[in-house]
Amino acid sequence: MSRFLKFTLVAGLTISVTATAVWSGEYGLGRPALPEEVAAWDVNVMPDGRGLPEGSGDVWTGEQVFIENCAVCHGDFAEGVGNWPKLAGGEGTLANEDPLKTVGSYWPHLSTVWDYVNRSMPFGNAQSLSPDDVYAITAYILYSNFLVEDDFVLSHENFAEFEMPNADGFIVDDRAETEYATWHGEPCMENCKDSVEITMRAAVLDVTPEEAGAEAEEAAAPAAEEPPVEVAAAEPETAAAPDPELVAAGEKVFRQCKACHMVGDGAKNRVGPQLNGVMNRAAGAVDGFKYSSALQDMAADGLVWNEENLAAFLADPRGFMNGTRMGFGGLRSDEDIAAITAYLSTFGE
Repeated sequence: MSRFLKFTLVAGLTISVTATAVWSGEYGLGRPALPEEVAAWDVNVMPDGRGLPEGSGDVWTGEQVFIENCAVCHGDFAEGVGNWPKLAGGEGTLANEDPLKTVGSYWPHLSTVWDYVNRSMPFGNAQSLSPDDVYAITAYILYSNFLVEDDFVLSHENFAEFEMPNADGFIVDDRAETEYATWHGEPCMENCKDSVEITMRAAVLDVTPEEAGAEAEEAAAPAAEEPPVEVAAAEPETAAAPDPELVAAGEKVFRQCKACHMVGDGAKNRVGPQLNGVMNRAAGAVDGFKYSSALQDMAADGLVWNEENLAAFLADPRGFMNGTRMGFGGLRSDEDIAAITAYLSTFGE
């Protein structure tokens, strides 16, 4: 049995097409997808772990894979480079006027991290990572947000057990029921207001247009001189032997620094200088290492890495030394700073 269809073309011509009456599907096109074809497209990973492939990855493997594939945009410590997204930090800032939304502070489900990395990263070479690599990178991102310890291993077996800090920070979008009914009428698309007034300024992004002439006045104004950084003098007295428990804690904290710095026998310069004998040493004194101009300037002013200066630098590297090349965002607690200082004090020249 067949049907006779007639199509009238724009030019006024009429053609006839004969088609079988037994068509597959409502529109007579295609065929049902095969199970293997559906499986190839069904790559969603759900919060409860459904859709995950078998595999696992630990923090330290993740660090290496992350540095090789992700650090060029996101920094060695997931702190972000330039305008590329920060993946770590922002803890406790969501209620601030200028919140920092990262994986650790904002994302509600770990499955979103795994799924996005697996589908879309690294930039320009998406889906080149193995499942184990993606598990390892996800574990390292958690570690960079201080959500797991350095011996953490993430796998398809324990994935669903991990709950993100902001898991309860989202609500169901009910605007279709509560708000849409109040939006009626045709939207205004031009000349909707008689005048436009700037009521707030995007100070952080510096995108609010200035009033006429303001830019020229600002350019003509002399730049304010920044106050010189006060550098504490070196402490001549030899400190007492550090607490062994504090040293052990510092060794653990120092694992965050190992990607760039070495200590101990055979320590060599890497991305950062080796740190043997760093305590109470003049800044910029390691042979063979090319320091940033910012550090060289402060070294010329007499900067010494005593406890006070080292603590200030470790807490806020960029705040202490504007222009430093160290990408690490800083240690988050005084306890960690005291511990790593005690640990470094055990290594002589």
